[in-house]
Amino acid sequence: MNLFNLKKPIIGMIHVDALPGTPKYKGSIKAIIEKAKSEASLYQSLGVPALMIENMHDVPYLNRNVGPEITALMSIILYEIKRNVDLPLGIQILAGANKEAVASAHSAGADFIRAEGFVFAHVADEGMFNSDAGELLRYRKQISAENILIFTDIKKKHSSHAITADTNIIETAKAAEFFLSDGVVITGSSTGTEPSLEEIKSVKNNVTLPVIAGSGITAENIKQYLEYCDALIIGSYFKQEGKWFNPIDPKRVKMVLDKIK
Repeated sequence: MNLFNLKKPIIGMIHVDALPGTPKYKGSIKAIIEKAKSEASLYQSLGVPALMIENMHDVPYLNRNVGPEITALMSIILYEIKRNVDLPLGIQILAGANKEAVASAHSAGADFIRAEGFVFAHVADEGMFNSDAGELLRYRKQISAENILIFTDIKKKHSSHAITADTNIIETAKAAEFFLSDGVVITGSSTGTEPSLEEIKSVKNNVTLPVIAGSGITAENIKQYLEYCDALIIGSYFKQEGKWFNPIDPKRVKMVLDKIK
């Protein structure tokens, strides 16, 4: 199964700097936009075939809600990147601001979003998340954004799944498929932690959706994940010292891309 007419694409992460109104915001919107554009251009020059932006510096995150200033600026950043690189583009707006992400992707001419809390409930570090599949897909329909793919985390990282402990990851993936997800994202327990290969294999064997690894991919383990995944999202490993908040390390990017040539 190919995404964006690419065979098993690597999706490089751009963690935009803290946005206005958040505790770490440093006061320059122009600097935020230019840095994100620069990282996108660097990724493209290195051969990364797809990109996604995320407001990961906006800690602590709000639960499902972000202000219009966040949605507006994320849309502008995505639009400016779209003007500068010719790659499939996506967006995630933390935490679980999935409607806002669809709106941003649609207005910027992007291709996909990553959504938390699509099916079943879970408790994240931001609090309780109820599922939003019905509301989210109706919203996508209402604004004529059906071209925006929605990739959905299941049993997501940084969360407790005790309240759905009697529903395994296969049943969760089947529910996402039934509720018209465009692909499922499987992660480890936290940022930079690799997902269970056995879980990925099991999900791949039980749904027809694309299966995407969403954390913990490195030059050392990428080949084994590529065997079973339809795409890989890589953030932390592409950064200096393997830390998500550091600048992009071209040597690390090259190591990964050399492994999959």
